[in-house]
Amino acid sequence: MDTYSRHCILELWECNRELLNDIKFVEKMMTDAALQAGAEVREVTFHQFAPQGVSGVVIVSESHLAIHTFPEHGYASIDVFTCGKRIDPKKAASIIAQKLQANRIYEMNVERGLGEMHIVKDFNS
Repeated sequence: MDTYSRHCILELWECNRELLNDIKFVEKMMTDAALQAGAEVREVTFHQFAPQGVSGVVIVSESHLAIHTFPEHGYASIDVFTCGKRIDPKKAASIIAQKLQANRIYEMNVERGLGEMHIVKDFNS
């Protein structure tokens, strides 16, 4: 089994605060992003915090998508981690940023499973 994997890490700022606190929306958005990127969804679990915020993970055959929201700051942290080259994590990450209406997006892409981690602008095809 090839160990090559890709990890897209996003810092999303100035997002729609209402959406960040809507657990049903966040769960559907994350699941849809995984499916639209071509991943095979295995399990989904999300939690609503009091007084606000949502955390959750979508387990996919290729690895996972995770989110933690901070509605009071208009902020969400996103991890999209996929094994192999079949699924492009940047596609799922882009969908998430768009759906949350993020105005400031900071992205780091890491190639993993090669020994050292490599931070890259774009992933190898």
